[in-house]
Amino acid sequence: MGYPAPSFEVPHGARNRDACRPYEITGARGEAADRDVGVVAYNQVEMRTDQLPGGALVQQGLDDLAAARDSVAAWLVLVGAPRLRRLGLAVPPTDEPRAEHRLYERLAAIDPDAARSRYNALIRLLVSFERAAACDG
Repeated sequence: MGYPAPSFEVPHGARNRDACRPYEITGARGEAADRDVGVVAYNQVEMRTDQLPGGALVQQGLDDLAAARDSVAAWLVLVGAPRLRRLGLAVPPTDEPRAEHRLYERLAAIDPDAARSRYNALIRLLVSFERAAACDG
């Protein structure tokens, strides 16, 4: 007995990959929304990270990187740094070539038995965030 083939559906409102891009938050009358926690501005584009799946964790990672804190969230952001930068998030540059390994080591130090499953869950959450940020909805 086999599994059904995966279906790849286009996200609501997106016709193709070119239609997916970060969005700008505006108020009810079209003016720019107030800048607050969870809004990342870069190159005149704003993205509400807290409204995307995994956005709170990504925002925490960005905050931890800005404050030079060594955290799981910071390492997760560094794992996704190249794509996050292409999406318009201001991820600080780093000389760490092994962010994936460092993330896993941090998780193993916290709970060695759950490190692998937590690592995989965090990577899935990061990918969900990146995909949602790439699309308008």
